[in-house]
Amino acid sequence: MIETRRLYYEDVYTKEFTAKVVECREAKKGYRILLDESSFYPEGGGQPSDCGTLNDIVVSEVHEKDGELLHYTDEPLEPGTVVQGKIDWERRFDLMQQHSGEHMVSGLVHEKFGYDNVGFHMGGDVITIDFNGMIDETQMTAIEDEVNRKVWEDSEVEICYPTPEELNVLPYRSKKELTGKVRIVRFPGADLCACCGTHVTHTGEIGMIKLLSVEKFREGVRMEMICGKRVLKYLNMVYDQNHQISVKLSAKEDQTALAVSRLQEENFRLKGRVMRLEEDMFAREAAKWEGHGSVLLFHEGMEADSVRKLADAVMQTCGGCCAVFSKNTDGTYKYAMGELNGDLRNFTKDMNAALHGRGGGKPFFVQGSVQADEDEIRRFFIS
Repeated sequence: MIETRRLYYEDVYTKEFTAKVVECREAKKGYRILLDESSFYPEGGGQPSDCGTLNDIVVSEVHEKDGELLHYTDEPLEPGTVVQGKIDWERRFDLMQQHSGEHMVSGLVHEKFGYDNVGFHMGGDVITIDFNGMIDETQMTAIEDEVNRKVWEDSEVEICYPTPEELNVLPYRSKKELTGKVRIVRFPGADLCACCGTHVTHTGEIGMIKLLSVEKFREGVRMEMICGKRVLKYLNMVYDQNHQISVKLSAKEDQTALAVSRLQEENFRLKGRVMRLEEDMFAREAAKWEGHGSVLLFHEGMEADSVRKLADAVMQTCGGCCAVFSKNTDGTYKYAMGELNGDLRNFTKDMNAALHGRGGGKPFFVQGSVQADEDEIRRFFIS
């Protein structure tokens, strides 16, 4: 086993370093480089690995296997070569902010409710934490307020390696029983946890923590959160969306919700009016085709529910099958067909096959869509 000096534990802010290539191994895709020392953090504990370069050769991911630190590259490096390592610092610092914020939230939830963090994923957009107990939105807001107060206290984050005797009396969080050299990370007033990840050295560097959502998941809840620069990015996105809404609705930016509410009320009234007008139109159509026998109707721009209602209204009076087709914006047609006490199953099957359609329903009433133009549909019904 090749031991690599872990520079990220000595100074988490080491962005560049010089090292010697100890070994270069072929992998399924590319190569695995082993160094005598490295600042690249390997994937583990819910935290993605660092990325960066070794002498301008891209390090795409880093893993620890059997105690060895493996740097994955597309190009080989000769053993004995002295390399200049450079980590992607923006990515690393973002992950440090997210991981540290997750600790503080998990620690406060554990302190207040006694729940354990039973699942943790640090994605490119959000962090998800699974807790084995219920938390509602009001409680989530209270946690968010308190954890940000702790962030802004700018306390020093403490890291230590207790003796087995000290470890036995420490009330630290851990998902499993630990033995040997255990790394304990303490966020004053918020969390005490066994962790091998990289963290900020002062809580103020997290900047801000935003809890985005909480929803029931398995026997507890899943919480989504973001920290640091991701909060700024999120706020900018929300601001931009709200600004666009305010312009479209001619409303002040702090009154967009009220403007949307008024628009919804107006839309509800208009929908009611359209529904009444449609019902009158459907009744006239039904009267128009009374006793006519089978009827084929075309109307543009109708919703599927309206197509169904028109077909139902006319089939009650026409004395045969009523088929209604309405053209969609992409050129296809939605349809509804009905016949009192009829059986349209075979006819619908043949129509769907001939007109590249799909759909079905009850024997006497079917709905679906076809990829054909009006002339093709008319020819099928005439044949």
